[in-house]
Amino acid sequence: MSKLTGKVALVTGGSKGIGAAISKALAKAGAVVVVNYASDKDGADKVVSAITKAGGKAVAAKGDVTKESEAKALVDVAFSNFGSLDVVVNNSGVYEFSPIENITEESFHRQFGINVLGLLLVTKAAVPHLKAGASIVNLSSVVSTATPPMSAVYSGTKGAVDSITGVLSKELGARQIRVNSVNPGVIVTEGTTSSGVIGSDLEKFVTETTPLGRVGQPDEVADAVVFLASDESRWVSGEHIRVAGGLR
Repeated sequence: MSKLTGKVALVTGGSKGIGAAISKALAKAGAVVVVNYASDKDGADKVVSAITKAGGKAVAAKGDVTKESEAKALVDVAFSNFGSLDVVVNNSGVYEFSPIENITEESFHRQFGINVLGLLLVTKAAVPHLKAGASIVNLSSVVSTATPPMSAVYSGTKGAVDSITGVLSKELGARQIRVNSVNPGVIVTEGTTSSGVIGSDLEKFVTETTPLGRVGQPDEVADAVVFLASDESRWVSGEHIRVAGGLR
């Protein structure tokens, strides 16, 4: 029996990159998966197709996590299709690297809206329905502590994610709901490739300063999420697991 057999998982931002890898890895481990997307329906459908072709079960669900009604609707999709919800992966996120002189109100609200408010709204919607043994996994980042230049807003959002993870692990612990974060370093995705991070001086710097000497792959993040979603981590809560090759 696979480690997540019988579990239902919701993955926000699951249509591409790390979210797609997490969705597929959870399904491979036996979970049925709600693959959330905001605008990339084709991407979400491809993830669902890959899961079903491999013998798993999944459904795509459109929703803007920054809107409370749509966050609640995502939880409703899990129950209307699969009858329960056991794992919530708050993966939706955006990033922008910019010097302090170029920070705008729009960029601030966009990053904090998706990275922080979205996490809170989805978790708020899910918690009343979660039973003992449920797991919430928040996608943070190594930037929350590495604090690289030109990341004031983005690092701020991920510092908030780490703090919220700690708070909720204590707040929900009495209900036997575990809350942890996974904090990746630079990962090769469509986003980091199209934005120019991969192949840039930043990638070179990260590679040179990472003890394992390379950047990461989405499946390496997904494996950590599967561990935190499963009963193998039943005594783990309030932790921030760096998946960054030793980068500090």
